Amino acid sequence: MKAGVVLTVIIWLMGCTAAKKNMAAKINFASNPVVAHRGAFKKNNFPENSVAALRQAVKLNCTGSEFDVRMTADDSLIINHDPHYNKLEIEKTTYPELVKFRLANGEILPTLRQYLLAGLDSNTQTRLVLEIKPSGIGKERGKLIAVNVVKLVNELQAGAMTTYISFDYDILKKIIEVNPGAPTQYLNGDRSPAELKTDGIDGADYHISVFKKNPGWIEEAKKNRILLNAWTVNETADMDWLLEKKFDFITTNEPELLLERINKAKQPF
Repeated sequence: MKAGVVLTVIIWLMGCTAAKKNMAAKINFASNPVVAHRGAFKKNNFPENSVAALRQAVKLNCTGSEFDVRMTADDSLIINHDPHYNKLEIEKTTYPELVKFRLANGEILPTLRQYLLAGLDSNTQTRLVLEIKPSGIGKERGKLIAVNVVKLVNELQAGAMTTYISFDYDILKKIIEVNPGAPTQYLNGDRSPAELKTDGIDGADYHISVFKKNPGWIEEAKKNRILLNAWTVNETADMDWLLEKKFDFITTNEPELLLERINKAKQPF
């Protein structure tokens, strides 16, 4: 009996491994640097961070679609940028209370599970750029959110499609601790590329003004093989400057415009 149980577990584990390998084999991220900020929401007037905005980013063939994760009072992981939703403080409100209020397009406030499943559906080209917002309650809760997020991402076998970003350096370090090798990018702009390299963080995802004030960081990042990402880039002059500097990623509220600039410049992305 015990031998049979062990064999069943081994077969199940082999199946899970094979499924992950098959998923990874199918992934072919779009060869452009366009990351839709909170999804491709603006042109079609979708709510920011909505499933509709995510699906539009996938439809546009963006290389990434960014979204924001917070945790409610009952430890539900939900998608919302601001710490409040419908004037309710998310960290001090339960999900059943929050979900009573729908998004402007009629969608329910999505959970991370629902959002990831939508992002995995018929998508092998658009990264799920998952921003974990710092906790207003405290650092330890922020780390707990990170652990819970990684657990769910791995449960849904979404790791190969997911990049983690945060303004909270400790959140990123916690992700690396519990899931070594997970792609991470730092947002706050107060660490040099060399520092990121030392701590095992993969990318400098900074406001464009940071790179303009510290142009040397661009070459430092390339030297240290730190990915370059700039946010939130909505002006054509800034887009062209970053394309000229060959940034790996450009996060924008105007993904359609950035794709046009890429085509016009005939960049080799």
